[in-house]
Amino acid sequence: MAPPAPDLLIRPLGEAGLCCTVNAPVALDHQQRIWQLGAGLADTEGVLGLIPGMNNLTLTFDPLHTDGQFLEQAARALWARPLRRQRVGRLVEIPVAYGGEDGPDLADVAAHCGLSPAEVVRRHGEVEYVVYFIGFQPGFAYLGGLDASLHTPRRAEPRVAVPAGSVGIGGAQTGIYPLVTPGGWQLIGRTPLALFDPTAEPPTLLAPGDRVRFVAEPS
Repeated sequence: MAPPAPDLLIRPLGEAGLCCTVNAPVALDHQQRIWQLGAGLADTEGVLGLIPGMNNLTLTFDPLHTDGQFLEQAARALWARPLRRQRVGRLVEIPVAYGGEDGPDLADVAAHCGLSPAEVVRRHGEVEYVVYFIGFQPGFAYLGGLDASLHTPRRAEPRVAVPAGSVGIGGAQTGIYPLVTPGGWQLIGRTPLALFDPTAEPPTLLAPGDRVRFVAEPS
């Protein structure tokens, strides 16, 4: 028997928005419920935008065509439904050059975790990750599934410019910087793949629900 849905907190965002939040640990089944909720609300009259985040869904609406109370009732009804079987997303392999100039923080991550750099690379690459949501930057995928032995705090002093394609670890997550930007994650490698191309359709390489594997390039 499937477990009941966790509690859903819904609060207004001004006069034309709602934020639906799960006060629960980050977990794939919770994120899948967020996706299911967004899909269920997508065709609701008056809904203008749906933005999934980590354990939350933000929706905007046209107050001339609907109201927050109606949408809250609709969201709670959808949330109470059993979690449907989710489609299996694409498997995307990400080639990574680990360490050196491409991964200047690899040694620090290894020291924090009590592992050798080679073991960090091995453990980072043996997991099949799931894209929980896209945020922070266009194409920046927040990935679930990082081995607990690799959890590493963010840098005390963020970098002013993280190179595009950098693969990093920030706390319990790993991800890839699509564009040059300031950032505080620990950089362990870099990929030549473009994560965001505004001329492509779709413009982002990854989408929520996709699976990701990192493949170490020969040194």
